[in-house]
Amino acid sequence: MTESAILLIFCPDRRGLVAAVTNFLYQNNGNVLHLDQHVDAQEDVFFMRVEWDLDGFGVPSSEIAARFQPIAARFNMTYSVRFSRHVPRMAVFVSKMGHCLYDILSRVQSGEWHVELPAILSNHPDMRSVSEKFGIPYHEFTVTKETKPEVEREQLALLQSLNIDFIVLARYMQIMSADFVSHYPNRIINIHHSFLPAFIGAKPYHAAYQRGVKIVGATSHYVTADLDAGPIIEQDIIRVNHRDSPDDLVRKGRDVEKLVLARAIWAHINHRILVYNNKTVVFA
Repeated sequence: MTESAILLIFCPDRRGLVAAVTNFLYQNNGNVLHLDQHVDAQEDVFFMRVEWDLDGFGVPSSEIAARFQPIAARFNMTYSVRFSRHVPRMAVFVSKMGHCLYDILSRVQSGEWHVELPAILSNHPDMRSVSEKFGIPYHEFTVTKETKPEVEREQLALLQSLNIDFIVLARYMQIMSADFVSHYPNRIINIHHSFLPAFIGAKPYHAAYQRGVKIVGATSHYVTADLDAGPIIEQDIIRVNHRDSPDDLVRKGRDVEKLVLARAIWAHINHRILVYNNKTVVFA
């Protein structure tokens, strides 16, 4: 596989931005593999993702960010440099529902995703056998209102000891504290049905059935301190009709949840997401 670097940028829009970035690459013998850009006309903000081949590039990988800094300072850019060779380490949190977990495990073990999955964390024993079948350590934590702060400290210690880069909540039915989230800003990915806020509670699909909804869907987003209000990464829907029972809605809804979560994880591990003002720009 080609070893590449990815530069993610956002800054106030102005003339010369693309030229400045591509000239930096040209002057250092960089061969562009992909280049995507977007201007938010409402906010007057420029977004860019550029990926280039590191074979023959004139700047060592460890020095790229520093060498780009003068250009970033001139244009008031917020930027980061990522590398395709880095294999991100992902932790999955799950409760009792296994549909998203099974999908994640199949994609990891088939080699579809270039990630490592060293741990599954849960507040219930239900998914332990699934974890064991795939040979992944399963860490169970009993969470109550009284023990939650201590449990979160234990979970953070575990994640840090495993050098976890990002977290996926595969239908993890616990609200994470603002302190926990602060350790992984824009690095915790959640999935839920898209009925919020109209249908809340334990059985949203049943409530939606009673109202005769015509679509069911799912939303994947980064977790923030505000419950289910983080920047949205991916969404999708599927149509339903009067012939569908509540169980049909649940089944179809879970299918969409799996797909939407997988798309969000794919975008994250391939460095295709820029977050700005609680919104995302997701490059295809």
